[in-house]
Amino acid sequence: MRYSLVELAPVTPGAGKQAALEHALAAAEEAERLGYHRFWYAEHHHTTGYAAQDPAPLIAVASRRTSRIRLGSGAVLLNHHSPYTVAERFLMLQALAPGRIDLGLGRSSATPLIDHALRRDRRGAPVDDFFSQVEEVVGYYHHAFDAGYPHESIDLTHGIDGVPQVWVLGSSGGSAALAGGLGLGYTFGSHINPAMTNVAVARYRQSFTATGFGPREPTVMLTLNIVAADDEDLAHRLTWPARALRALGRERPVPTLAQATAELDAAQKAEPSTVRDGVAPPQVSGTPQSLRAQLEPLVRATGATEIMVQDMLTDPGLRSRSRELVAEALAPIVTGAAPAHQPPIHPSKIP
Repeated sequence: MRYSLVELAPVTPGAGKQAALEHALAAAEEAERLGYHRFWYAEHHHTTGYAAQDPAPLIAVASRRTSRIRLGSGAVLLNHHSPYTVAERFLMLQALAPGRIDLGLGRSSATPLIDHALRRDRRGAPVDDFFSQVEEVVGYYHHAFDAGYPHESIDLTHGIDGVPQVWVLGSSGGSAALAGGLGLGYTFGSHINPAMTNVAVARYRQSFTATGFGPREPTVMLTLNIVAADDEDLAHRLTWPARALRALGRERPVPTLAQATAELDAAQKAEPSTVRDGVAPPQVSGTPQSLRAQLEPLVRATGATEIMVQDMLTDPGLRSRSRELVAEALAPIVTGAAPAHQPPIHPSKIP
């Protein structure tokens, strides 16, 4: 199956964001060597632990250092941007790396102060217009505005060969029907909301209509926090930095394995890191063999065609070895048709 990476550019204790960004760019080159299909950069504003505030500059530089791997955003937080600006910026990236650019679109909030600073219009109350924003981006790329729409005469694609692949990212199920209705690929954050995975994927599949804006068939990517090592004990311990960051505060550099070992109590360290009954925990760990055994049933149950991997490792050696072993685990998994029996979903719109 296809396997990909999403990069947050974690900041190492004692180092700055410049070093984190350099490591994030080198990681794209490494991912290409290891056979990863995509490499996406995140958008996280005003954070101490992550240096990836804006995906576009990282994608541009990474496009000069790679030749095959797809590069994209995981995700552009569209609630903070003009659809026109995002569409135009990613067409520039498409011109730099034709046929290799993905535009992953999502929405998220930071603190109230940062949300206010990022707002396009501060004169009134915030408006959740994510659905119409996604539709506008797609309209620019595929000249798909309805007659009479104010922007129908704008041609952003003139002189550019092709357009980026557009993906909708979500972690609650609320945007699943949007992705399906527009015929776009859907990426679900299973590491954020694992219990909602099957429901969200089912809603996407049931809503899917082939439009020519994306794939011909429903295409599901699952994002999971996965770490791997040559033995199960070390693999489990590699989940501890992510746990320490979640449990003990995010406004700091990402803790090293040694720091996390000192900070977490016994119960936190012992929390499961294996997929059980088809539900993945926030952090998944194992050797290549055990990871394959854990993830194959999940892939079959959801019909996922791709897994996007996230990790919170900052030790260069451990991180590189983990990503090498994760690739070894995922590559042989065979993807098939969508599951025959989808779980029931409530007919009303999922919030």
